[in-house]
Amino acid sequence: MHKGYQGLVDGGSNIVEADWESVSSILQVGGTIIGSARCKAFRTREGRLSAAYNLVKLGITNLCVIGGDGSLTGANIFREEWSGLLGELAQNGKIDKRDVEKHAHLNVVGMVGSIDNDFCGTDMTIGTDSALHRIIEVVDAIMTTAQSHQRTFVLEVMGRHCGYVQADRTQVERSLPQPLESPAPIANAPWRGGAAGSAWHAQAVLSATCRGQPHKILLSPPRYLALVSGLACGADWVFLPESPPEEGWQETMCIKLSENRARKKRLNIIIVAEGAIDTQNKPITSEQIKELVVTQLGYDTRVTILGHVQRGGTPSAFDRILASRMGVEAVVALLQATPETPACVVSLSGNQAVRVPLVECVQMTQDVQKAMDEGRFKEAVQLRGRSFEGNLNTYKLLAIKKPDSQIQKVGGGAACPRPLLPSCHGCLVAGSWWQAGHFLSVHEYEWGHTCDKCHTPPVLQSGCNVGIINVGAPAAGMNAAVRSAVRAGISSGHRMLAVYDGFEGFAKGQIKEIGWSDVGGWTGQGGSILGTKRTLPGKYLEQIAAQMQAHSINALLIIGGFEAYLGLLELLAARQKHDEFCVPMVMVPATVSNNVPGSDFSIGADTALNTITDTCDRIKQSASGTKRRVFIIETMGGYCGYLANMGALAAGADAAYIFEEPFDIRDLQSNVEHLTEKMKTTIQRGLVLRNESCSENYTTDFIYQLYSEEGKGVFDCRKNVLGHMQQGGAPSPFDRNFGTKISARAMQWITTKLKEAQGKGKRFVTDDSICVLGICKRNLLFQPVAELKKETDFEHRIPKEQWWLKLRPLMKILAKYKASLEVSDAGDIEHVQRRGHGEPAAI
Repeated sequence: MHKGYQGLVDGGSNIVEADWESVSSILQVGGTIIGSARCKAFRTREGRLSAAYNLVKLGITNLCVIGGDGSLTGANIFREEWSGLLGELAQNGKIDKRDVEKHAHLNVVGMVGSIDNDFCGTDMTIGTDSALHRIIEVVDAIMTTAQSHQRTFVLEVMGRHCGYVQADRTQVERSLPQPLESPAPIANAPWRGGAAGSAWHAQAVLSATCRGQPHKILLSPPRYLALVSGLACGADWVFLPESPPEEGWQETMCIKLSENRARKKRLNIIIVAEGAIDTQNKPITSEQIKELVVTQLGYDTRVTILGHVQRGGTPSAFDRILASRMGVEAVVALLQATPETPACVVSLSGNQAVRVPLVECVQMTQDVQKAMDEGRFKEAVQLRGRSFEGNLNTYKLLAIKKPDSQIQKVGGGAACPRPLLPSCHGCLVAGSWWQAGHFLSVHEYEWGHTCDKCHTPPVLQSGCNVGIINVGAPAAGMNAAVRSAVRAGISSGHRMLAVYDGFEGFAKGQIKEIGWSDVGGWTGQGGSILGTKRTLPGKYLEQIAAQMQAHSINALLIIGGFEAYLGLLELLAARQKHDEFCVPMVMVPATVSNNVPGSDFSIGADTALNTITDTCDRIKQSASGTKRRVFIIETMGGYCGYLANMGALAAGADAAYIFEEPFDIRDLQSNVEHLTEKMKTTIQRGLVLRNESCSENYTTDFIYQLYSEEGKGVFDCRKNVLGHMQQGGAPSPFDRNFGTKISARAMQWITTKLKEAQGKGKRFVTDDSICVLGICKRNLLFQPVAELKKETDFEHRIPKEQWWLKLRPLMKILAKYKASLEVSDAGDIEHVQRRGHGEPAAI
């Protein structure tokens, strides 16, 4: 249906049958090829009556709606009115009773497409990741010029309007379903949102006294892009509607900017969500912030408004795969729907495709808006879901450094008999805490209380030394993970030690304390600044144990790939001989291969996937230009076929050869015949991906020669080995944020373990003190490395079970092969869950 609801109302040539070739070669195209338009007519019953007639005339009773919360709400209203609309059409003589009986029910399934990611019930909406790519590309470019000229940049991130905006009565009436009959205030009126087709929802608070006078409308939708962009680039300050700055924020921000300059930071980045407000619901604008910085600090300051740049461009690999998964799930949901099935939304929960009731999602989205309108900002943040609150808390943890005087080391390490002592932010007295009118000793203090004098929480003074080491091949996002761990550790009162050049450097004593400002600007840098090697610790155990003792290392954070996993197992086994290894150890997966047991995702895999996708896009363009050409692309990954399979899905490849799915000469011949048939269509190009270790005999050269020989006279063939370009480049927004958040979580785990042992002289010898941290389906889990051994194929360096293999049939179906697809786990509709108190926020 072209032109969205407008095409549905107008009918005619706007509703056309889509065939296989009509949707080929559109994966890399941004926007929407079928168009979208705001439709005033669909907000009226007459318009929806026309839409119903056009659908019945063509025998359509299943509707898949891709859009924001407004579009989906409109679809649900259309569904609820369906029976009445058909009855009215029959009464008017436009359709007969047989048509009413035949088309008695309208099934609706929604997919959320919005760069705002403001729809409750899903962790990510289609388009958000691509918008983040556009923002980060601009930020990275701006940071180079800001660094050169020692400037402050204020970046305004796009979103829907927020704050108080003036509108005359005519503008208001155009946005409401019915004309205003009286000057009475109207609340909860549908409003046209910023996403295409969002014609139905955004809370409006209208105050009016007489016709023709200006009215004030309060619109305050969420600001995911601003928050996550701030995390991804390490911004100095972020302004969000859900978390307005406290009174006196002007002075606080200026102090923070000047402190960063004092640490020899040559640039400042401030991100402002379009429509940011303070606690009094007064707007905070980019120009206002610029004027403040110039007036108070005298810094050279520039404003950049990103605008519609964020909506355009090529979709990211994440968005392509997400949209493909959601599209298939939506079709299956429609096929399984019954007259009793409520309208649902296909959403993403963790790493799982699920179906949730549309009405519940919309209601919770409205609850967020209501909480913000009433000034209940903390509740609004909680209603936004685990991911949003987790992002906000992580940003606050990493963005503001507590003064060194407030992080006074008074406790020892894990084996130190001295207990943790609290220290107050505002009225620091070593080993004491102001409460109930006097200073408490450590024995009188109760954890969790704030200081009665300055109302600040305590800073834990652990005095523990925590080591950070990179192991294995470099992966984009490693530096973001190190930065996060260092700052989270310092905020918890730990002394952070950086180990250079992997376990080999560890054995040689290449260990140095690393501070807050030392990791500034690391988020956007690729590779590994600490240096990383594949060397395992086995032959260096004596030296590493000596270094851990010499530097009093009380915990160890390992960031790396399969070598890090093997190294962790060797350190576990060495605990029997070396007490130095009886400390908390946790591994954060970081490898382009995405082959670490215990986690569905690894830092660096998304960046590599985007590199593969971008390269395939260019190769497909070349193949399309020359006509009748097939390209064989070799990807990295060792024996793990993640990059080849997911790259094929994101790039729209015709086949992908992986180790996990054995193939023989007959499969190769079948692929050649498939491509031969394809060359008879209008899509005269082919793309085949091959994992580097998928077969010992069917090498890239062999497949290239086979295709070249068998395709003679029909197509010619070329090959391309991508190689180490997949390990390089700036990390993607996903890898920056994933690395940042998972490392912060790992440090929280370490802090908890050390706090439990504080003053007890405890040795960590149990399996649960040496873990791999990873995402498994919908949960973030710390899994003992000892338990993961049985889930590991050590010969081929891959997990025995890999979630992405379930998407293998999807890639084949979209390449026009016959395959059976396993859809969502249950296929049932799940209820939207409000996050309970104390439940950990999602990555």
